[in-house]
Formats: sequence, C-alpha cells, structure tokens
Amino acid sequence: MSSRGDRLAALVAESELDFLLVTNLVNVRYLTGFTGTNGACVCGPEARIFLTDFRYTQRAKEEVDGWDVVTVADDWLGEIAERLAGKTGFEDDHMSVRTLERLKGKLPEGVEPVAAGGKVEQLRRVKDERELQAIAAASKLADEVWAWSLERGLAGRTERDVAGAAEARIRELGAKPSFPAIVAAGPNGALPHAEPGEREIGRGELVVFDMGAELDGYCSDGTRTFATGEPGEHAREVYGLVQAAQAAALEEVTAGVAGEAVDAVARKAIEAGGHGDRFGHGLGHGVGLEVHEAPRLSHRSEDVLMSGEVVTVEPGVYLPEELGVRIEDLVVVTEGRCRNLSGLPKDLQIVE
Repeated sequence: MSSRGDRLAALVAESELDFLLVTNLVNVRYLTGFTGTNGACVCGPEARIFLTDFRYTQRAKEEVDGWDVVTVADDWLGEIAERLAGKTGFEDDHMSVRTLERLKGKLPEGVEPVAAGGKVEQLRRVKDERELQAIAAASKLADEVWAWSLERGLAGRTERDVAGAAEARIRELGAKPSFPAIVAAGPNGALPHAEPGEREIGRGELVVFDMGAELDGYCSDGTRTFATGEPGEHAREVYGLVQAAQAAALEEVTAGVAGEAVDAVARKAIEAGGHGDRFGHGLGHGVGLEVHEAPRLSHRSEDVLMSGEVVTVEPGVYLPEELGVRIEDLVVVTEGRCRNLSGLPKDLQIVE
C-alpha cells in the first residue's frame, strides 16, 4: 500500500500542499488496507502516518503496511493536528464543518487548512490488477445469484421476496450486497430506483432486477430485465431499443474517450427510437471500493476515460405506469475494446 502513499504524496506536491489529511474511511482503506471504523492518514513528502485508537492497534499491525502507525490515546483531533504543518489539505467533501472548526482550534501556529477533497478518489479511478480481479470475482458471484434467482422463478412471488432471497444468497456465498437489490415488476419498473414491495409479480410482465455484490471490499453492479412469459410486442420493442443502445455505447467505451461522448451514443439511439424523454439518468458510473465513484458517464460529465477504470453502462427506458427496461454491464476500460465483467446473456430471457 506504500506505493499508493507515494502516488498520493506526488499529487500533494503537484497541488502545492505540504500535507494532506485523509479522514474518509474508504480512502484510508485504499491507502493503507485498514478495515476498521476509526482511522486517518497524514501524507506529505516524507510523511506516511496512519492514526487509529487503541481498539484497532492490533488490527493496524496486521493490515497496515508502509505507514507509521500511531495509536491515539486521548485527544483524537489534537494528535492529528500536531502532525500537520504548513499548507495542509483536508477532505472538504467528507469532513463536516463542525469537525473542521474543532480541528482548526487545535492546529499549531502557521498551519493553513486548505480544501483539497477528491485527491485520493482521483487515484482510485484507475484499478490495479488485484483490484480488477476482486471486482471481477464480485461480478461473477452476482451472476451466480441471478442464475439461482431465476431457477426459483419470478412470477407469483413478491418483489420483496425475490430481492431479499437474492441478498441472503449473496451472504451465503461469502459476500454482502453492495447496495439494496432492486426488483421492480410491471409498472414499478418505470421507477429507476424502485424499492421492492409486496406487489406480486404477474405473468407477462417485465421485471427490472438490479443487484451487486461486495467481496473483499470491492463492489459489483449490474442489471437485467427479464420477462415472466410473453410480454407483448410493445415491451419487446422497448427492450430491443435499450439493448441496441447499450451495445452501441459499449463499442464507444475506450481509453481517451469522454464520458459525455459515451453517454451521447446511447442517448441518441434512444432518442431516435422515440423515447429520449424517458431516459432520465446518466449512462453509468465508476465502481470500486464504492458502488458509485468516479468517473461518470453522463451528459454533464467532464471525465475522460482512462485504461484500468471500471464503469457501468446502463441505459434505460421508463414508461410511467406501464413498464421499464434497464440493461447494465460492468466493464473495464482498456486501450481498445472494453472488457466486460458481466456474464449474463442480454437477449430477453423468458422466465416461466
């Protein structure tokens, strides 16, 4: 993990900072490997300091490598403050105003706190081979749970039952859900972030099934839309439109392409099919230690894709009070054609 500290130190220097204080626990884990609930990092040209409290002293010895481990006995913010100097960045996108004000009251003379959020997240965008393997394993596990869920059938069960059983199966396989599963049937499928309810899934309906697993700290995310018997010509047309839009967008995912441009490919395809006003969310997002992280694929994105990033590609069409279709793959950005980590077929599956 020390190489990540070195990369961060270089970024701190480029930003004309003397130190960076990292308090977001996801970022702390990324830098050090620490999985406890209280930790912070101080990073500078020669400083690689990890701080925690007595509850985690032993865990830190086992998990943290390449950082000087400090156990804080009493004054948490005071112990951090005394290790800071000069122009010190803090994660303003995570630290509360109250905590910042308390920290300022303990800083030694001459220390200037500077808003500097997003530095570690910038490093997290590009995954190394170990991270890619972990995400691929999480995605494969989720694929297995989808297959298991379909074997149990969908029609006649409630949305909540299907979602709850899938989440339980993820845990049985040694992982945990990376977010609450979405199972939305019929008209509920028109709600992109529907919460599974007591509605019984009928026959001849489309069912949007969005799920992910978290394994060894890394997340997956994927969606398929299934049919419980013949859904009808109109539903098939909408499904085919989303499938074609997704296929076109996947062809566009490569290093050096703007996230906005990838989004535009799918959006134009759906607009051409007459449903442009029914695709209201961005095309995708990064996935890693968190299920939603940089980069973004949307019409407002300023990100340019880099090799080694992992992103979702998930166009959808949502027709109020009627149906919804979303198809989502998890892919690795490369210098050429993206590598798809989602193994489920994408032709419309009829689940009896």
